[in-house]
Amino acid sequence: MRKLKLDELNRATVEEFKEQEKLPVVVVLDNVRSMHNIGSIFRTSDALAVTAVYLCGITAQPPHREIEKTALGATQSVAWEYFADTVAAIAKLRDDGYKIVAIEQAENSVMLNKFTPSADEKYSLIFGNEVNGVSDEAMELIDTCIEIPQFGTKHSFNIVVSAGIVLWDFLVKISS
Repeated sequence: MRKLKLDELNRATVEEFKEQEKLPVVVVLDNVRSMHNIGSIFRTSDALAVTAVYLCGITAQPPHREIEKTALGATQSVAWEYFADTVAAIAKLRDDGYKIVAIEQAENSVMLNKFTPSADEKYSLIFGNEVNGVSDEAMELIDTCIEIPQFGTKHSFNIVVSAGIVLWDFLVKISS
């Protein structure tokens, strides 16, 4: 077996990416503090062709070299918008017809393996701060909450791992 070379991967150009069909998902970063996490989520969002990334509160914005270390140019392909607070982002998303979903450990959350997204819906997935999770203000406005099942001793996944798991799950379930 031979690894493929970069020019054999047939990836879309930035212009082609912007025109292609997207996963009907907007990723909302609720006060994410690590620029490496922000960049990694841009890269994951590019790989899975999400509609956009919304950066809220203290979440840093491109261009920034610390974001680009992990984004590797994905800030150029993935649409993004900044909001001073997550509540304003949620209001815009709700007005645009998105179902508001927190990714969090909460009362009455639905386990990811039990959640089936509808191909007819648009989803906003809120990922929270590395220490405090999704803000209480945002949690008051959500339609539902998804939790990723865990079986070890740690309390949570890294935000980037959570985003990768949930976005891949949505892509597979919506595409099938």
